[in-house]
Amino acid sequence: MQMHLKKRIEIVLEAPGLRRLTETLERLNVSGYTVLPAIAGNGRGGPWSEAGQVSDAERMVCVICIVDPAREEEIVGPIFNLVKRHIGLISVSDAQVIRGERF
Repeated sequence: MQMHLKKRIEIVLEAPGLRRLTETLERLNVSGYTVLPAIAGNGRGGPWSEAGQVSDAERMVCVICIVDPAREEEIVGPIFNLVKRHIGLISVSDAQVIRGERF
């Protein structure tokens, strides 16, 4: 089975920024993404958890997308411009996929 090299972009972001993030991905013609709840973690500010949160203001989400390596900078730049105004992070790693034409 042939594998195709792609880039996996993961964005952890405060939930109030999610709509702007997904609009940015759609404007950049990212063919697909997945949104997951981020329920707990540990970062520069110490441990955190969604337990006891009564609003979206402090809730976190994780958005994952797979893109062609040639588009990495074109996509990460606008995402960074959004994330830098919020609590969050972006990571980029290599990924291998089976159906390379989908990304």
